[in-house]
Amino acid sequence: MNEVLVYIELQNEKIADVSLELLGKAQDLAKKTSAKCGAILIGNNIKNHHEILFQYGADTIYSTEDLSLKNYAPLPYTKTVCEIVEKSKPQIVLYGATVNGRDLAPRIASKLKVGLTADCTELQIGDYQKKKKGEIKNYKNILYQIRPAFGGNIIATIVSPDHRPQMATVRPGVMKVKKNDKTNSGKVVNIKTDIPQELLITEIIKTIKIEKNVDLNASSIIVAGGMGVGSKENFKLIHKLAKTLGGIVGASRAAVDANFINADHQIGQTGTTVQPKLYIAVGISGQIQHIAGMSNSNRIIAINTDKDAPIFQIANYGIVGDFNDVIPKLIKTFKTLKK
Repeated sequence: MNEVLVYIELQNEKIADVSLELLGKAQDLAKKTSAKCGAILIGNNIKNHHEILFQYGADTIYSTEDLSLKNYAPLPYTKTVCEIVEKSKPQIVLYGATVNGRDLAPRIASKLKVGLTADCTELQIGDYQKKKKGEIKNYKNILYQIRPAFGGNIIATIVSPDHRPQMATVRPGVMKVKKNDKTNSGKVVNIKTDIPQELLITEIIKTIKIEKNVDLNASSIIVAGGMGVGSKENFKLIHKLAKTLGGIVGASRAAVDANFINADHQIGQTGTTVQPKLYIAVGISGQIQHIAGMSNSNRIIAINTDKDAPIFQIANYGIVGDFNDVIPKLIKTFKTLKK
């Protein structure tokens, strides 16, 4: 049990961004436990992905290729991943908290009878001490699985010290993709699988792709509006500032629920997790559910009329004032500096 493995998800025949993010985190966890970093890659015609996974840090790729694995299906994928995990015996397995990852990981955990923490926002390695029937047992190099709990009102640290592998799903955008190294190489372990016909009970008849209107992780600048903006009409000022700065518009859940802007722009525990270089929070109070999705931004500017708003506790710069007065001044100043 000397490997940290990442389940590699393929989306439209490409490696999902969250899988590359997790490979970077897996390298960090592996170093702290003197382990290796590995990848689980299953599908059809997947050999062209091997080089990319090595470049992003995989020491070993456990690869299973079969026509029946061309598209994600719960039963054959569960059987195949379980076989790989049982043969490789890793100490940790990580999955992206995507639609497929959230479906697959619990099935693996149930089959292997191990623990699973969903939607983690941080992973660390540490020691753990457990007292049972008057005896104290010490554990070394345990995976700390950290995530918001109770509606985001607390941050919980969860451990599963007695069973292996330790498993977690991690939200996309939480971890940073490490710079790839084209000189990296490793080994491929090909694992054959036999998918019985009774597991092939689903068939994809048609795939309908709906592109998001906005990619919140594509920009280094985000201007986000909250309930304090007041209306959909007032959000035009948020759009104007974002356009002036060359950024993208984000929003809190409250603003989305109020129909000020559509859900593609939502940031937070139930939205997208972002880490831009600059995050401007306008009329956002700073509830923990929202902070969970943007607290790792490099620079945070908060604009709010309430000087006691929680958002000011994490902001690098705070402006107490009406955004209708503040934003036009910011736009004017920025345009002046550009000249």
